[in-house]
Amino acid sequence: MSATNPLKKDDVPAPATAGEGNRTQKVSINIPPVIFGTSGLGNLYEALSDEVKLAIVKECFVHSKGPAVFDSAGKYGAGLALESLGKCLRELNIKPEDVIISNKLGWVRTELKTPEPTFEPGVWKDLKYDAVQHISYDGIMECFEQGNELLGGYVPQLVSVHDPDEYMAQAKTEAEADKLYQDILDGYRALADLKAQGKVQAIGVGAKSWPIIKRIAADVQLDWVMIANSMTLKEHPQDLLDFMQELKQQGVQVINSAVFHGGFLIGGEYYDYKHVSPDLEENKELFKWRDEFFALCKEYNITPAQACVQFALHTPGVVSLALSTTNPKRVKQNIDNAYATVPTDFWKAMKDKGLLEQDYAYLD
Repeated sequence: MSATNPLKKDDVPAPATAGEGNRTQKVSINIPPVIFGTSGLGNLYEALSDEVKLAIVKECFVHSKGPAVFDSAGKYGAGLALESLGKCLRELNIKPEDVIISNKLGWVRTELKTPEPTFEPGVWKDLKYDAVQHISYDGIMECFEQGNELLGGYVPQLVSVHDPDEYMAQAKTEAEADKLYQDILDGYRALADLKAQGKVQAIGVGAKSWPIIKRIAADVQLDWVMIANSMTLKEHPQDLLDFMQELKQQGVQVINSAVFHGGFLIGGEYYDYKHVSPDLEENKELFKWRDEFFALCKEYNITPAQACVQFALHTPGVVSLALSTTNPKRVKQNIDNAYATVPTDFWKAMKDKGLLEQDYAYLD
């Protein structure tokens, strides 16, 4: 395995603003177009055997075009994804310097006291633990240390605060919202300290709701952002595109995640991690969109996954996609999709049929 340094320092000094305490020297992340999501290692939708998990991780190293990069989080399977990833890396004899890990911090493993976990009910299978969100200076430090323990000898180079949008959603009053946002800033103070101590190399944010990313980016010196369920072939609002362009100009790199909307855009039964039925009236339009999308893909001899990946990868500022799978055979396919060619006429046809909100011409 190559010991390629994934991160290279940027000589541009960080600007001084109101968020001075959370600002550190910015770095540029050198990662391949596809990084590997690990939600499947945490038993998302189905409980995988240890043998299948090992096969998935092995395929990532076999086929990765560049350093193998894994994106994980304490929330994934209440820490099971981190635990499984570390176990697989040890079984494959991967040296710590030969793997890049992103750990999104903010959820702590706790005792399971109910029949199923209290977070995202019905999504995670056969878990032995629960997880609770704990965002503060001490909470993020606890998440970092617990994550390292679960990884068992591997330390993430990339860290972030996970799901700040969900954390803010707890607020019932403006005063509560101010307190919760201060907790988030305190969490970033912890990340800045970890970076200053050389324990991590780059700081980011991972959220499904992009407006909270925009707010944090105004107060914190971010190296990268991960946008989930937001910039996809199905959903790509102009104001988000404009924000991503701003990030690009600022040198903040974008990792695009959940570009299949939980698997729905490639034939799955879940949309944004919620089960959807074609029999319900509220889902009719969603399934109609997918049927027409699938028909166009067939007409232009491309797969839905190729269309989704190519669209998501070529929006402003995006340097990589985080793609997950529960099937080892799909690892290579996920990577190959990043290098596929989609005819220009396909994008025009999508726009003409009203399946594409914005003009396809803005694609990088």
